[in-house]
Amino acid sequence: MRRELKWKWLFFFGGIAIMSLGISMIIKGKVLGVSPWDVLHIGLFKQIGFSIGSWSIITGLVIVTGASIYLKQWPKVATWLNMILCGVFIDGFSWLLPNTDIFIFEVLYFIFGLVVMCLGCAMYISPNLGAGPRDTLMILIVEKFGGSIRRARFIMELSAVVLGWLLGGPVGIGTIIIVLSTGSIIQPALSFFRKLLEKQISEPEAEKLVSKHQSKTLAKES
Repeated sequence: MRRELKWKWLFFFGGIAIMSLGISMIIKGKVLGVSPWDVLHIGLFKQIGFSIGSWSIITGLVIVTGASIYLKQWPKVATWLNMILCGVFIDGFSWLLPNTDIFIFEVLYFIFGLVVMCLGCAMYISPNLGAGPRDTLMILIVEKFGGSIRRARFIMELSAVVLGWLLGGPVGIGTIIIVLSTGSIIQPALSFFRKLLEKQISEPEAEKLVSKHQSKTLAKES
């Protein structure tokens, strides 16, 4: 059990770090546009100040608080960690990654950032330790108003894009690409990471069984 939890939390924290790196790369390549929620975060940053990572935490906190009041239950620890660490990592990677005004480099930032973000997202989801604030909101919308998760996600992201655009956030073809492509990348990656996690957890058990079998065999031979 201890090993299982260790690997689950390792995938969770590692996935959040990788996802945040991808988000930061996309923000660096914002000439093509950024993800719907980052349109809002950047718009708030331009109008009010603070950092983009701070706004990621603040909007997440608003969502988590609202969801907690509606559900009348305390969110999982992983939800809080997701909310805080994403913001911290985004600011950290945004500071570490070099800036560029060269179009081709911004495009490369965007392309690689999109792939890295999706891989990280799949990795952190694979242990099923808890949904992030925005995923929690999406589930609540489905429960309260009905419809599909895809529709709820579309409504959420459209609202974030419109509000962020009004605040001066960058919207472009890249925003549309992110909305249309993330699911296609995350789905196979999620299957891969779940299998990888299961393999890491189950390998010691298999080794124990082999060891026991060998011990019994040696005992019989002696």
